Amino acid sequence: MDADPPTSVPAGAPTGQTALLDGLCDDLYAELDRRPALVVITGAAGVGKSRLVRELLTRTPPSDTPALVARCREPDAPAPFAPLVEVLAQCRPLAEDLPPVTGALRGLLPELAGLLPPAPLPVGDPRAEQHRLVRALCGLTASLGRAVFVVEDAGTVAFLHTLVSDPPPHLGLVLTARGEDGDAFPFPLRPPPHVVSAERHLVPLSVAGTGALAAGLLGGRAVPEEFAGQLYRWTGGLPYVIEEVLRRWPDPLAHPTGTGGAGVPEPPLPASVRRLVVEGLRRLPPDARKVVAAAAVLDDPAPVHLLGAVAGLGEEETRRALTAALKEGVLRAAGDSGGGTYAFPYALARRAAYEAVAEPERRVLHLRAARALARHTSPLPLVRIAGHHRLAGRPTEAVRWLEAAADRAAGNGDAGAATDHYLAALRGGPPAVVRDRVALKLARVALNARPGPQVPAALRQVLDRCSLGPGPSGEIRLLLGLLLRNQSGSGLEALEEIARAVPDLLAVSPGQAARALAIIAIPSLKGWPLGEHRRLLAEAERLLPQVDGDDLRAAVLANRATALALMGDPSAWDAVAELPDTLSGEAAARVHANLAGAATALGHPERARACQTRAWQAVRTHHAPYLEAFVETTDMLTAFTRGRWTGLLERAERAEEQYRDVPDFHAEALLVCGLLRLHTKGQTDVARRLLERAVRTTALDTGIVLTSAAAAQVRVHLAADRPAPAVQAMEGALHHVRRTGAWVWASALAPPAVQAMLRAGRAGEARLLVTELADGIARRDAPAARAALLTCRALLTDAAGPQPGTGGADAPYLTAVDAWTELERPYEAAYVREAWGLRLLAAGAAGGRTVLHEAIAAYQDIDAVWDVLRCQRGLRDHGQVTVRRPGALGYGDHLSPRERAVARLASLGLSNREIARELVLSHRTVEHHVARALRKLGVSSRTEIGSQLGP
Repeated sequence: MDADPPTSVPAGAPTGQTALLDGLCDDLYAELDRRPALVVITGAAGVGKSRLVRELLTRTPPSDTPALVARCREPDAPAPFAPLVEVLAQCRPLAEDLPPVTGALRGLLPELAGLLPPAPLPVGDPRAEQHRLVRALCGLTASLGRAVFVVEDAGTVAFLHTLVSDPPPHLGLVLTARGEDGDAFPFPLRPPPHVVSAERHLVPLSVAGTGALAAGLLGGRAVPEEFAGQLYRWTGGLPYVIEEVLRRWPDPLAHPTGTGGAGVPEPPLPASVRRLVVEGLRRLPPDARKVVAAAAVLDDPAPVHLLGAVAGLGEEETRRALTAALKEGVLRAAGDSGGGTYAFPYALARRAAYEAVAEPERRVLHLRAARALARHTSPLPLVRIAGHHRLAGRPTEAVRWLEAAADRAAGNGDAGAATDHYLAALRGGPPAVVRDRVALKLARVALNARPGPQVPAALRQVLDRCSLGPGPSGEIRLLLGLLLRNQSGSGLEALEEIARAVPDLLAVSPGQAARALAIIAIPSLKGWPLGEHRRLLAEAERLLPQVDGDDLRAAVLANRATALALMGDPSAWDAVAELPDTLSGEAAARVHANLAGAATALGHPERARACQTRAWQAVRTHHAPYLEAFVETTDMLTAFTRGRWTGLLERAERAEEQYRDVPDFHAEALLVCGLLRLHTKGQTDVARRLLERAVRTTALDTGIVLTSAAAAQVRVHLAADRPAPAVQAMEGALHHVRRTGAWVWASALAPPAVQAMLRAGRAGEARLLVTELADGIARRDAPAARAALLTCRALLTDAAGPQPGTGGADAPYLTAVDAWTELERPYEAAYVREAWGLRLLAAGAAGGRTVLHEAIAAYQDIDAVWDVLRCQRGLRDHGQVTVRRPGALGYGDHLSPRERAVARLASLGLSNREIARELVLSHRTVEHHVARALRKLGVSSRTEIGSQLGP
């Protein structure tokens, strides 16, 4: 046998494996130090037996205890004693300690000829000669005195059997073998009672242990749990294999993990690990090698009958072959209890065994595997069968099975899996008829699957071949446009793609054409002007009488209702009431999520709640990742609008990470994250970055992202007394509103925009904006926009400046507050109170302090910390003293959150005055925070803060 491969851990590596081996060595050395002693170490190849032996030998004093290490080969090798002879040739026993029988070794050990007794006469019997040779080896071993004799992968049966049965009194014998326990040895281990014996079985590392060892090998770098789990799957937790993989894999932690990434690719197969597996294969009989090859081709754990079918063996032959493979450790029972299936101990072992199969033979085995799986398994593993046909060189069959797998997944409501399988079928290069059929199925199912860019690219390739008739071509182009619109961030390009589908659809199906027209009639801030969307909707309505089929008619009516609602059309909710009750789960989730979003944006809280409830009910009964994301982000926006902010930031951050593959959903999650970072944390710099990303990410935007992000940016600049940048911050979103005429979506933007214009001395532009808003929402059903108009008109009362001694006209403010309160918009209501209170304070009128305190209380109710601080600064600016509530949290020598925020801005070079404007604090408060930060950080100047502040 070949020795267990060496395993080592770098010096000082902080791993649990090192500590474990240290403790084990201490335990075994205590046993080995009492003579005669027998130490037995078993375990799989690569588990660390050789390393344990080396650690054990390092604790043996070299001066008086020689250590000999032999690595055995096969028991039936031509020279079974060769490893022992090679080791014993290096020793120098005393001649007087050698018994006469050791003279039989003169021919094997010429190096010791001057020490050995004369050779005995031949006995003429080979077995007797063999027996005398064994006695001679034992005698020579006994003459070594207090020695440690290590035999790795013990296999020299006769010699070791004799030595264990009657060991020399001063010998310490260490035996290692591959296997689970003492049964791994080719002879029974029954030492006499006076022999001190100890047995230890080494097991592979756990997932956690694998991660700890990897961290040590990578210089102490943190190892993600996902990476540790995959490394365990690849290596089986065997330390030697882990070390070899990481040693030959440059920067393994550079690969992405987690739900947003594609996962860590499989590492390169080290040549040393390949040799380890191939050596095990060579020790197997031919039938066992066939079974191992079958297991490598099947990949997944397989039962006996399946292994036999692929290997081409009968059941009894397969069982005998499998027994040999299990004994050698090449295969093992799968799972904790076996379950009657067998597999490789780790993924890289399977890969090495697979690569050891000649390529022509692989094709034969894959074809057998495909046929065996089709005959012997239920339910049919369609994807596996397709994979085997592909690797057998039969692409047409592979496509057929993949299409069947996708059909089954689609029928089970698993849109993601169906999309993957249809896409794989298209990549298989099917004939034109099959290609066109699969492409249409792919386009239909991908809408609910959150696919990547591969799906639109595949559909374009099919369309470019011009092999489709007008019906399939039009439908695929329609669905491609929807994919682009909903999921790829391709805004206008998507609308134009759907528009190109209409002529083809009109030629074969007025109903499908009506559906396409109703879809592109849905307006957006980055789309066409509202007048064009109304024209398209009128075209769709004209075709409604020609729409056949309940499902198709329901789809057209659903899109019509959505378009009308988003336009603020007074007839929209009548159209919603007319929707058929037969809407499917997917269609119901989609339309009610759309309507919930429209109702939230336009100011219909009761309708928003009802639609959102129906959307959740529909999506929970139908697994569609895209729709789940749609309903979740809509719900988050509704929660923010209604001031239900508790726990919302954490929820939005999860969504931001999960929905990065769908631009509009990702943008909405970024928007909520940014708004909450601003209002609840006062992190203006973080909020600005998030809001800017949301604006860049959104594809079309149905009235939320662009306007809300711009409004928040305006408020940040106004709080820092930067009116000119505030005006610039709102110009982009305002341009989109004016270009499209979508004034019904200006409710978030208009009030702060008017404030910015007034503060910048551009009152005429502010009045023009209010006029445009009033005209834009005339005859529209948009309560939120009307509340915004009331707010804007109230703000315009300040344009002439405060009137000394009078509070002016309070009615517009009170009316606006009541309007927002009725719409369940607590933030906007508080914002109006804030503006009202500040106007009263500026005018020197009574009640200003009270109104501003009411605004502070309203902000506190929704945890709008940044807005509370802004109001408190307003009170101070007007000579109103605020009293701090008792019981403030102390931070001792650590920076408080506010001190840290001030220190970070100071480290960036901002002056105290600039920091005060940025964080809505007084100049004096900033001075105190900077002084405390310098003291707590132990630095004397602002330039030293950055190096001490940390992340």
